[in-house]
Amino acid sequence: MLIREGKISLFSFIISLIVSILPELLLRLEFDYYQQYIENIWILHALQFILLNFLIILTFRGFSYQVAVRAALLGYIFGIGILIFALAPESWRMFGIYASVLSFFHYSEFMTIAWTNPNAISIDSFILNHSMAYGIAACSSWFEFIVERYYFPSMKVPSSISYFGFIMCFCGEILRKLAIFTAKRNFNHLVQTEKTVDHELITHGVYRMFRHPSYVGWFYWSIGTQLILQNPFCFLSYVMASWKFFNDRVKIEEIMLLNFFGEEYIEYQNEVGTGLPFISGYKIDL
Repeated sequence: MLIREGKISLFSFIISLIVSILPELLLRLEFDYYQQYIENIWILHALQFILLNFLIILTFRGFSYQVAVRAALLGYIFGIGILIFALAPESWRMFGIYASVLSFFHYSEFMTIAWTNPNAISIDSFILNHSMAYGIAACSSWFEFIVERYYFPSMKVPSSISYFGFIMCFCGEILRKLAIFTAKRNFNHLVQTEKTVDHELITHGVYRMFRHPSYVGWFYWSIGTQLILQNPFCFLSYVMASWKFFNDRVKIEEIMLLNFFGEEYIEYQNEVGTGLPFISGYKIDL
């Protein structure tokens, strides 16, 4: 059953999404009276979002507020992404898809943990503050997109590359969430250093195909975002940075898993690969 914070996040995400597309919806229905007072649509969005946050402050406190305000932000970005894709000039449209893909990924991380492992839920479950390197990588991709669009707008027009990137993101997202739902209480965003009483080695479902399906999904999702944006430099950077991150992460995690499960995990390693290209993990030579 979904915990209270999960319900709050879902409500905040959906309401914020609806509010974000409301001006365009009213315009299509010819209820555009707000244009008599506000001509700049971005000012209207800013005012809407400020009002939305004010209502959240009045409604929630403590942890619930922290959850609601983040879910509302992600919902609003998701809606704005849809509007950009539908209405913006061609050279901006894939940035709209990217914005929606990015916001949904971070929101769904929280929601999935809230559903499958509520004891592990925290603000960090949104993984918005994953690391400084993650933030720098995201900002770099935005900078590259804007610069290349300014000088070479035709380079950012939707193409088979950008739609292939979207498919990669979609498949990566599905695989990661299947992994979390399969592992349930055994999944955690942080590498566990101590084995809990109910900690099990999961080898069924998507774990029959890959030892680390959540990492496989995230790896291809991250690369796919740069194909959506058609960022050649960030694409190469993301491939190298993501590979290094997951190579290091898998080794650390597998040391812990070998300590937890011993020969059982060694047998699993021999039967199933990591799923990540050229990453074999940490193995003990017997």
